[in-house]
Amino acid sequence: MLRRMSLNELVTPLTRQTLSRDVYTQLRELLITGQMMPGEQISLRNIAAALGVSVMPVREAVHRLVAEQALELTPNRALRVPRMSVSQFEEITKIRIQLEGLATATAAERITDAELAQVESLRSRFAAEMSKPRPDGAAVIAANQAFHFAVYAAARMPILLQMIESQWLRIGPILNHDLRSGSRRVEERVAVKHHDKLVEALRGHDSEQACAALRGDIESAAAYIVSAGVLVNADGIGPAAIMAPVPRAARARPKAAS
Repeated sequence: MLRRMSLNELVTPLTRQTLSRDVYTQLRELLITGQMMPGEQISLRNIAAALGVSVMPVREAVHRLVAEQALELTPNRALRVPRMSVSQFEEITKIRIQLEGLATATAAERITDAELAQVESLRSRFAAEMSKPRPDGAAVIAANQAFHFAVYAAARMPILLQMIESQWLRIGPILNHDLRSGSRRVEERVAVKHHDKLVEALRGHDSEQACAALRGDIESAAAYIVSAGVLVNADGIGPAAIMAPVPRAARARPKAAS
C-alpha cells in the first residue's frame, strides 16, 4: 500500500501578497486531484504553518471552499472533506457525463494539431505510469486529471470548463478511488483503453465516438466506486448497488456550440 503524503508535505509555502487566493488555489488543486480524502479533518493552524502564512488567509480560503461545498463544517465546528452518499455521487456522475460530454464533443470539432499533440503526450504519460508493476498513485491521478482537462480546454468554452471544475472539486476526493486502491480496473488498464479510444476519436474529429469513449471512462470508474462500498449509505441504497444506466436521451451526442 502506497504511503499517503501528509497535507504539510503536499502544499507549497507562499510568498506572494494575494495569500487568500493562493491558499484557495492550493487547497482546491488538492481536492480536484484527489489528494485529500473524504472525511479527512483539516486544521487551519496546520495549513497555515505548512504554507508559512497566518491563519486569517487560510480561514478566508476555507470559507470559500465551504460555500462551494468542497469542504464542510461538522456540528461540533470541525472542518473536514465531505463524505459523499451514493445518490449524490450518481447525480454528479450524470451531470459530469453531460458537461464533460459536451466539452469532449466540441473539442473533437475544434482541436488543433498542437492541442492534440499535448493530449497525446498526456495520454502517453498516464499509460506509462499505469504500465509499471507498482504505479505511483499520485502520479497516475495527476496524469489522469491533466489528460481530461487538456481535452476539455480544447473546446475553448471557459464557462463550461468552470462548471466541470466545480464538479471535480466536489467529487475529486472520491473520484480516483480505483486509481489509488489498485483495483481490477487498474490491473486491466481499463482507463488507458478508454483514453486510447478518446484520442483516436479526437484525431479523426469524430465527436460521437469521442463522447462515447469519455462516457465509458466515467461510467466504468463510477460503477467500480459505487460497488466498492466507499460511499456513505445514507439514502437507502446498498453500497454494492451498481449505477443505473444513463437514459438514452442523455446518451445523445451533445451539440457543439456555434
